[in-house]
Amino acid sequence: MIVFVLTMGVQGQDDGMDALMSAMIAAKIHQDSIDTSNLVVVYDYECQTRDADGKAVTDRMKLCLQVGQHCTRWYPYRKFLEDTEGYEYMTGENYLVWKAESYCFMPEVWTNYPDGKMTVRDVILPNHYEAREQRKSIDWTLREDSSTIGGYLCHTATCELHGREWTVSYAEDIPSSAGPWKLGGLPGLILDAQSNDGIHHFTLNGLQRLASPIYYEHNAITQKVSEQQLIKNRKKIFGNKQYPKHPMYYIPDRGILNDFEIFGEFGGEIYVIVNGVLEPKDAHVFQPLELK
Repeated sequence: MIVFVLTMGVQGQDDGMDALMSAMIAAKIHQDSIDTSNLVVVYDYECQTRDADGKAVTDRMKLCLQVGQHCTRWYPYRKFLEDTEGYEYMTGENYLVWKAESYCFMPEVWTNYPDGKMTVRDVILPNHYEAREQRKSIDWTLREDSSTIGGYLCHTATCELHGREWTVSYAEDIPSSAGPWKLGGLPGLILDAQSNDGIHHFTLNGLQRLASPIYYEHNAITQKVSEQQLIKNRKKIFGNKQYPKHPMYYIPDRGILNDFEIFGEFGGEIYVIVNGVLEPKDAHVFQPLELK
């Protein structure tokens, strides 16, 4: 990829979009439509963690679950807006959302793509990683508790997944076994999920019956790894005590990033996009979704 210097203000927005599109072409990025959604669910995600000075903070992110006939896709809601509205959605306000969400650690997940498998994609700058494994069933314990979320009667279930205990609320009136992240397999859509230690929480923001293409992205920069290797890589890099104060500590020579960077400015603030991901200038303590 070529290094682009651009300004993402009002006057420079068109040039910025051209540069981003050129960068995508250089990385040989294209998307295939693998299914069509019949339901689009938006979740609010909160993570309880600490900043570099040890102060308690809550990181927030808005996420989208597309539920199709054959598969689902879980990914940032802002990327769903890219797919449906194009890059015109990248206003100053949305840039600030992107910046705030850069504190979160959330992979993209395709469930039942390919058939019978789960595909997970995540980024550890400057690298993109993808793991593809056979889908594993979750051993759920159904409980008698009930609640109402978004006007839907929900029942409660619990499980252990990747070393964390989860309590979820699911609505049988919504005939889908899907849910946020890797959670699913219940007789109804999961509308709320919280780790029992209180660190991670997904809750329904809204849902609509919407036909939209479910994309799988192909590019020239993604490295194939096993799921366990991806989890190990995340914990090794993000779990290092240096990460909150110096999130790029593991790349001592910035010269190796030159072929991946796009520089921009918004509101007088210089920022860097590396392989399509906003480079963090500071970070928060890593709270992994998977402990093992």
